[in-house]
Amino acid sequence: MGMFVNSGNGAFQVALNSEIYVDKTGLIGYTNRVMNTLQGYICNSRPRRFGKSTTANMLAAYYSRGCDSEEMFSDLEISKSPDFKKHLNKYDVIHLDIQWCLEPAGGAERVVSYITEKTIEELREYYSGELPEEISSLPEALSRINTATGRKFIVIIDEWDVLIRDEAANGRVQEEYINFLRAMFKGTEPTKYIRLAYLTGILPVKKEKTQSALNNFDEFTMLEAADLAEYIGFTEDEVKSLCEKYGKDFEKVKKWYDGYLLEDYQVYNPKAVVSTLLKGKFRSYWSETGSYEAVVPLINMDFDGLKAAIIEMLSGASVKVNTITFKNDTVSFTSRDDVLTYLIHLGYLAYNQVDETAFIPNEEIRQELTIATKSTRWNELITFQMESERLLDATLRRDTNAVAAGIEKIHMDYASSIQYNNENSLSSVLAIAYLSAMQYYFKPIRELPVGRGFADFVFIPKPEYKKYYPAIVAELKWDKAVQTAIKQIKDRKYPDSITDYTGEILLVGISYDTNSKEHRCEIEKYEK
Repeated sequence: MGMFVNSGNGAFQVALNSEIYVDKTGLIGYTNRVMNTLQGYICNSRPRRFGKSTTANMLAAYYSRGCDSEEMFSDLEISKSPDFKKHLNKYDVIHLDIQWCLEPAGGAERVVSYITEKTIEELREYYSGELPEEISSLPEALSRINTATGRKFIVIIDEWDVLIRDEAANGRVQEEYINFLRAMFKGTEPTKYIRLAYLTGILPVKKEKTQSALNNFDEFTMLEAADLAEYIGFTEDEVKSLCEKYGKDFEKVKKWYDGYLLEDYQVYNPKAVVSTLLKGKFRSYWSETGSYEAVVPLINMDFDGLKAAIIEMLSGASVKVNTITFKNDTVSFTSRDDVLTYLIHLGYLAYNQVDETAFIPNEEIRQELTIATKSTRWNELITFQMESERLLDATLRRDTNAVAAGIEKIHMDYASSIQYNNENSLSSVLAIAYLSAMQYYFKPIRELPVGRGFADFVFIPKPEYKKYYPAIVAELKWDKAVQTAIKQIKDRKYPDSITDYTGEILLVGISYDTNSKEHRCEIEKYEK
């Protein structure tokens, strides 16, 4: 049992020893099915603290012939599979963590040579007769072993993209690493000695420079997770079960940590869920996974529409994004869409495949991005926040003239690109206008099915603020009297949607007249 070759099951045992472990061994059923096929080259990318290393350790523990893991997996999902024992601890596994290798290698420039030297050294313990001393190439070593013995290898690379992300400006390091990956995995010869290849990191593999090296890999990403969707993060059913076990309010956990859409699954950040269950506090744990300071240079890039998109998403809206142009590195940004796509891969934004939009997934990320935007010192954002705070204050004071004037000003100054033609465009401006409310309220619920119809907006204050801030039920009208909006709220019993809310409720009606170009507002206190 070596450091890189057949490293054993100790790392995965640590995960099993933890108070909270969610069984994701069903993924092994997929890898068993595709190994030794053209689909046996997998890149499963996801954000920090979404279980990348745990999954890599799990695969190594299951496949490596350097340990006995039958008891370890005996009560887990994969043990129910008919081929559970067929593949259990049967193969030579090379397990590399590129992030870890940086330090012992002596820097990024030495990573490839360090991995090569150490792995060949360990392989000689198993295959001394097949590897003469002059062999200094890892792909050649694997090919020699296969030719002599017929054995094929499983290669698992954790944090595969570290040298792509963190050394993006170092062309020589990247070129050497890409050549290494190409030799390991691309072409006819690797199909002879690779049984299964599993790469995991934050970035997908399809990048201009790496295209020829890794275009034979199937990608499973935060844009399209396909068959592996339920194994990326915690699913909603898994979080519900954990909330029941730990006596936590599932709906509150959902507001704080839900929001990623992967195929048919609502996906939660495992780090955040585990932290709130064990520590008992609802707050942002994201900063513990990597400082938001890494995001500041991204959202401060001078691309047309980028800052407006960030403001819209902070207010609860979704924005269209073209994910195709992103080249999967951190230096080739050419547009707003490139930045937004990278933020999706980092986990700061979620992605809706159906309508191709990006949005902020939950309250945790909203807090982190709010901190990041404030630290950028956007003068226009600071001014906008002041305008938004005045609007919220006017709403709470039920100053209808000030509210109407405030929405009109925000529309003209900050959302001029939105041309009114119906209630939907009016609602986009309203969401942006109430950005400051996000400090005290959860993300506004849009078109909530309630009573006898759909309320346009429902703002629910966070628990710590509900004594001081009312819930708000808003209805928007276009070319209709503003009183019609208030009447609809009452007639269709929209406040029934929040009957379990015990604080004050305000009914807000807003209209826009296309002839006069004026906004009007009515506000009433709801009498329960």
